[in-house]
Amino acid sequence: MRLIRTRASLAALAAGLLFATPYRSLAQSAAAGLPPITLDEYLNTTEIVAAELSPDGSAAVFGTNSPDWSHDRFEKRLWLWRRGARPLMPLTSAGDDGQPEWSPDGQYVAFVSDRPLPATQKPAGDGNDKDKTGRIWILPVHGGEAFPLYREPLRLHAFSWAPKGNVVVFSVMEPLSKNADEAYKKEWKDTVEWRNKDRGDTLLALAVDAAEHVNQQTPMAHEDPKVPADQPAYPQGSKVIAHSTLGIGDIAVSPAGDQVAFETGPVADRLEDPANTELFTVAFSGGTPHQVTHNEGLEGQLAWDPAGKTIYVLVRAAGGSIDGPYQDVQGRVYGIDAASGTSHRLGSKFDGSWENLTISRDGRIFAIGLKGTNRLVYQLHGDEAKLVAQTPGAYGRLSIADHGGSMLFTHSAIGEPTQVYLAAQPGSMDKPEAITAFNLVFAQRAKPEWQPFTWKGEDGTPVEGVLIYPPGVKNAKRLRMLTLIHGGPADADGNRFGANWYDWAGLAAAQGWLVFRPNYRGSTGYGDTFQLGIRPHLVSAPGKDILSGVDALVQQGIADPDHLAIGGYSYGGYMTNWIITQTTRFKAAVTGAGAVEHAANWGFDDLTFDDAWYLSGSPWEKPELYESEAALFQMNKVKTPTHMVGGDVDNRVSFFEQIVFERALARLNVPRALLQFPGENHPLGNNPWHGYIKVREELKWLDKYAK
Repeated sequence: MRLIRTRASLAALAAGLLFATPYRSLAQSAAAGLPPITLDEYLNTTEIVAAELSPDGSAAVFGTNSPDWSHDRFEKRLWLWRRGARPLMPLTSAGDDGQPEWSPDGQYVAFVSDRPLPATQKPAGDGNDKDKTGRIWILPVHGGEAFPLYREPLRLHAFSWAPKGNVVVFSVMEPLSKNADEAYKKEWKDTVEWRNKDRGDTLLALAVDAAEHVNQQTPMAHEDPKVPADQPAYPQGSKVIAHSTLGIGDIAVSPAGDQVAFETGPVADRLEDPANTELFTVAFSGGTPHQVTHNEGLEGQLAWDPAGKTIYVLVRAAGGSIDGPYQDVQGRVYGIDAASGTSHRLGSKFDGSWENLTISRDGRIFAIGLKGTNRLVYQLHGDEAKLVAQTPGAYGRLSIADHGGSMLFTHSAIGEPTQVYLAAQPGSMDKPEAITAFNLVFAQRAKPEWQPFTWKGEDGTPVEGVLIYPPGVKNAKRLRMLTLIHGGPADADGNRFGANWYDWAGLAAAQGWLVFRPNYRGSTGYGDTFQLGIRPHLVSAPGKDILSGVDALVQQGIADPDHLAIGGYSYGGYMTNWIITQTTRFKAAVTGAGAVEHAANWGFDDLTFDDAWYLSGSPWEKPELYESEAALFQMNKVKTPTHMVGGDVDNRVSFFEQIVFERALARLNVPRALLQFPGENHPLGNNPWHGYIKVREELKWLDKYAK
């Protein structure tokens, strides 16, 4: 197989072709005669996964994720942009660097990497070159090599800079003492104590100067500080701020540097009780944490107001509610008084879903709001939300400079890859300066055309989706159609770019498919009532919306009823599995990581609480719903040839669900295929060849059975 671009040429493209206006260059790509995008080109996309503006607004750091085909992995790199300087400068090249954050003085970038410690920095006698511990590393942006903030193999969960003194505050799983570790290994060998193997977290602070001093020394056995064998080995020079019996996720230090806010979470990475996710504060000098909230919402993206009195939080879509009993409503923004815990909701008059949150140094609050098919930027004040960036498409990753007020953001649209932009002020975001120009091959290929499509559900409720046409055939009739269902269910398809193993609608369109992407009941961006309409009929309610949309497209002559196909991954897989038990109209189905029943999946899913909420109870409380909403008990009706995929270490939808599904289809003599991807969790993020093979085989399956 020939790959269009190697890793080296990807870097050259990013660094050397940063002309000013990707918006304009991509818009001009509609010229006639351009070839369609190929599978190799499509899945060789560089994804922008982080973007942070320096405190003075003169520089930016952002992270990318690109396939490294020759090493069977994804390469995660950091890049630096400076005002007035070209080309873009690569900051790291180790291959697994991410989560960059600027120090308050703009002199350092902290990031997380599992790169090995340099030989001169390893503890004496440590010959382990396979250590894949994710540590915090510190990079001097004006010159010098990155160095680890600490050497110890700690399990890192989160970090944040303190506003003064170049101090990093971070959380790690409470380390065992040498004695305790040895005793545990002696007692349990390689046996895993389910639930008891994980511990709560310690919140630590460590100054960069102290870490730099330690790393300038060559560790020798006689030089290493002797930690008593009955005490945990915290990093040299660190200060313990607090201990928590739970995990610690988001961290935010107050503007004055006297308090640390943090959000807790379950220690075992399984969400079984919303009470485990609460907001706490503790004095920076250390002490007993104060629990600020007592609710059933999953707070995140913590940000202090400039006065240090209020902590703003985002409760993401399907993240519960802090206003009352748990419910999966749309994303909401709240201000929470750090002392009393009283809260007030912001932007409540906006009937879409909030997805991102950032606070300027002068206290202005900005967030990205999803409504319909667009994700735009708003300024929040009280109940109101003022639109400040309205170029159609999808904005994301907001970052505001502490000085000067410039704002960094990402933007994309269907057919227009995500790029990083800089606006002089949040009020002038529709005339930005382009910072990046990744994935320019899309400007040299025929672009798919698209339009929103609305219909009425079975009960008369308006439903919206997106139609993505093959290049040059918009408004054509009787097209072969692939219904591609988004996951979540708390998500929505719209005017945004996607090019990977999960979002391959543009590639399907390039190969002659009309792609229908329905935002069924349960999707975000259409109001709380619409999103809550999925409960307790977890698959049948949205399934009816999808089928009524297909009916409408056939009745209007847009879709060819003799050439229909369907597919999806994760919750889109759930829906695909159920829908083919309800109709035989689809000639082919492609499904991945989707359950066929809900009882075993309730027990296995790392979001167990969420599953039980959707079905209004546990399996023994609502057995009739667990059965009626599952594909497994209606498999005798399936006639559709079905292609299945899954990761064999998926902790959300067990691979055994795919095995059960394949077994049922085999028993029924339905054409089927199952691909098992070794070492992959729910996202196929380890080996790019797995995603490549997935999409390659799914397209072949569709062509075989639904030409």
